Amino acid sequence: MAGFDDITKKAQEFLADDKVKDALKSEQAEDISDKVLDGAEDVVNKVTGGKFAGQVGDARAEADKRVGTD
Repeated sequence: MAGFDDITKKAQEFLADDKVKDALKSEQAEDISDKVLDGAEDVVNKVTGGKFAGQVGDARAEADKRVGTD
């Protein structure tokens, strides 16, 4: 799967850029990521009937640590 490997490598290079790192740690990124993560959490909980709400909440919290300011 050379195509997937190429995409992965380019994504890693993109995310290593200092400007990209700064943008991901901005207040604007925090606001946007909170809305996206909240929506994704709601959808997953609806689809699963809340059966995995604890794990979904944990995953959402971990993702939130990695984007934005909080």
